[in-house]
Amino acid sequence: MQGRGLERGFKNKLYIALIVLFLASFVGNFTPTNLLSIQPAIAQRISPGEIWQQVYQQLPDLPKENQYINKETGKVAENNTLASRLIRYHIYVKERAPNYRLDWKLTLADYLGANEIMYDSTYPGSESLRENPLDGDRSAIARLTRSQRNALVQVLTNIFNGNSQNTSPK
Repeated sequence: MQGRGLERGFKNKLYIALIVLFLASFVGNFTPTNLLSIQPAIAQRISPGEIWQQVYQQLPDLPKENQYINKETGKVAENNTLASRLIRYHIYVKERAPNYRLDWKLTLADYLGANEIMYDSTYPGSESLRENPLDGDRSAIARLTRSQRNALVQVLTNIFNGNSQNTSPK
């Protein structure tokens, strides 16, 4: 009986969300599809594999957390950084849009244990590194101040929106 109530509640929320999207499509240039889409030009210009370097250029104090050992080579995986794993987690594990501040804030909330559960088995680096970097990455994000986290969100948003040259984190 309780399952039906939950199901009915979910359906009601879904209907309300669809109605809101429908009504919002009449306001300005908004369409339900552009809410969830990434601009193709941005996706073609930017490779997530290169973005972590831009992040560290603009935020040199951001911890690299790149001391982990590669399983195959036995050497330190210097290019497997906190920023690269954060970006891969955001885009590939959570499938969140990279060009919206709110999505990046949700990802940081995951790291801080305030949003969705993060799983060891799906975290970037869990299969290629000897030690899963999830706990270390969560600790590194937790050590950042609010202003540092906001600057990180702003830098990532600017880079994915094609504004990487004139980024000024606040």
